[in-house]
Amino acid sequence: MGLDTGSHVRQVKQSAEALSNYFVSRPKIAIQLGTGLGGIAEAIDTEFSIAYQDIPFFPQSTVESHQGRLIVGRIGGQPVVALSGRFHYYEGYSTRQVTFAVRVLQLLGIKTLIITNAAGGLNPHFQPGTIMVIRDHLNFLGENPLRGPNIDEWGPRFPDLSAAYHPLLIKGALDSARRCGLKQVVTGIYVCVPGPSLETPAETRWLRQCGADAVGMSSVPEVIVARHGNMQVLGLSVIANVNDPDNFQPISLEDVIATAARTGPELQKLVIDIISNNGPGC
Repeated sequence: MGLDTGSHVRQVKQSAEALSNYFVSRPKIAIQLGTGLGGIAEAIDTEFSIAYQDIPFFPQSTVESHQGRLIVGRIGGQPVVALSGRFHYYEGYSTRQVTFAVRVLQLLGIKTLIITNAAGGLNPHFQPGTIMVIRDHLNFLGENPLRGPNIDEWGPRFPDLSAAYHPLLIKGALDSARRCGLKQVVTGIYVCVPGPSLETPAETRWLRQCGADAVGMSSVPEVIVARHGNMQVLGLSVIANVNDPDNFQPISLEDVIATAARTGPELQKLVIDIISNNGPGC
């Protein structure tokens, strides 16, 4: 399991304490930026920005499309924190390490977490560039970040995930999409798989049969830890490609990043409206 629980708690607390010294305001909202979606950071009126490598005990992102910076500032007048770059299970991290930043945010007082990612479409009615508001998920990662001794001061042993994605945040996101005139915004179920290899046609067919609308390699561990820590969660997936298992086409990461980047301005508009029109806690 890597670090023992006591060491993990100490490191999270030291990391949070180090960051708290930089905060001009006390944000209640955090945004985690996914593959190809770092452009959202440009919408932030930045108060300060710090590289992950300069934050005590923070893991380091090894994926080229993830910047690896924590940004504090304002969107639509609301104070926010943005994680520009995330950590993945496929990089060799445990799910405890993957969710380290979320624990730090919890200790810094974050109440609402907006998670974004780029995902592969499984629902045949989706199109590349669709934004999916996540209403539920399937955890096929094979590891749960809450495995091991529970840290009672951070949350309950058996957290309830009957509404992992907050219904009012989902409604608020759909209302924002209508206000912004965004046509390709849907709701759906996200499934997390380990990666880094992309899905085979047989796996794609099976994931569809399991009820998933989109597949990715992130986000679910962070959602579990956020809910354990009593945060409200909104999940937004940019559908980068859609594959028919009976007429399967090759997938490249470059294409995924390119589609996410093209959809980035629409997602940015949506996130700005969500935060601006839903107050300090979204």
